Amino acid sequence: MKITFLGGAGMVTGSKYLVEDKGTKILVDCGLLQGDDSIAYHNWDQLPLDPSTVDALVITHGHIDHTGYIPLFVKNGFRGPIYCSHATKEVCAILLVDAGSLQEDRARNHHAAPLYTKDDALFALQFLKAVDYDEPITVKSLQVTLIRSGHIIGSAFVAISDGREKLLFSGDLGRPEQPILKAPPYIKEADYLVLESTYGNRVHEEDDPEKMLNDAINETVKRDGIVVIPSFSVMRTQTILYYLYQLREKKQIPDIPIFLDSPTGIAITNLFCKFTEEHTLPSDICSAIFNIATPTPTVQESKKIDRMTHSAIVIAGSGMAEGGRVPHHLEQFIIDPKNTILFVGYQSRSTRGRFLVDGAKEIQIYDKTYPVRATIKMIHSLSAHADEQEILTWLSHFEKVPKRVFLTHGEPASSQALKKMIEQRLKWDVLIPAYDQSFDLG
Repeated sequence: MKITFLGGAGMVTGSKYLVEDKGTKILVDCGLLQGDDSIAYHNWDQLPLDPSTVDALVITHGHIDHTGYIPLFVKNGFRGPIYCSHATKEVCAILLVDAGSLQEDRARNHHAAPLYTKDDALFALQFLKAVDYDEPITVKSLQVTLIRSGHIIGSAFVAISDGREKLLFSGDLGRPEQPILKAPPYIKEADYLVLESTYGNRVHEEDDPEKMLNDAINETVKRDGIVVIPSFSVMRTQTILYYLYQLREKKQIPDIPIFLDSPTGIAITNLFCKFTEEHTLPSDICSAIFNIATPTPTVQESKKIDRMTHSAIVIAGSGMAEGGRVPHHLEQFIIDPKNTILFVGYQSRSTRGRFLVDGAKEIQIYDKTYPVRATIKMIHSLSAHADEQEILTWLSHFEKVPKRVFLTHGEPASSQALKKMIEQRLKWDVLIPAYDQSFDLG
């Protein structure tokens, strides 16, 4: 086998890994580059790969930085099967169509052609083929197996074997203790491992997210204010709803309205009770947990929220306050000291969310600047990515030492730190590949 790194090398985005063997070509993940314009611009670069020559795609999970390039890959000639878990297929049906719409919106704003369209995304969906976990599938000379991984709903490790060597992709590695999802299983052996390193130089803070959510809500209600929670649609939104359900059941927060103001978040939330094998929620209360919030799918319903004069909780996209409906709510609520803006996920540099959590006194929203008078809070411990110590613990359960570990999907400092830790503690061979770098595996 041979592996070539066509994305996710030296950055936390755009994962694409080409595996070749005896004329067989499989691309593992097909992610979009995300970030500021200097990064996203490279989505327009031509890949050093003809999509029509690829036999199959295999997807670890539905996040756009692992799937968002699929519509363009199909548009440029790919016509093979796209293998993924059953839940990932349905997540992609939501997120890729939304991504196509966002590409069209961005193109209109820049008076340019879109990278791909909503129709391109809809066309690409027909190639998705859902497969069961732990059931091998054959792609010419290679055998592929998906193993549930516990990062988000539908996420999987991908194992590829040529009958002699086994290559394992971690995708994004989930955490061992999560409020909703099952812990990622330990893997006993692999000859080669492609491992994410997003949090390879950090240990997650041990704050109590339920208590912090409780405190933020009650403090805001005392001021008769509104809590706005910018949230990512997949997993973060559902985790927040779970904590709100627990707080409501314990009568620790008042019975104020809760709104789920994200069409994508609503659609993803509706999947959870269907895929009971993916999570730890009891089936008899699954619906109750996710019905705690009133969905507001339409723009008209969303606008009504901004006219409220009493306390409420608003969960809306996007998680970094860059797009979606959050900016519209910020226009209304950020200028009033009664209100709280509560961030529940990592805020990338140069995003509106990052400026706010870093203490900005004023913020630009669309073409206007607003004074920041609302309370800005942040819960740090809700990441769905394993941190440095959790990754090392997961690795320590391998019974057979991999011949080599390739670290991807991390900023250089993070990957370098994790490389050093693995080498020191486990004495394994670790390499950080560069873009378009290839390696023969046995």
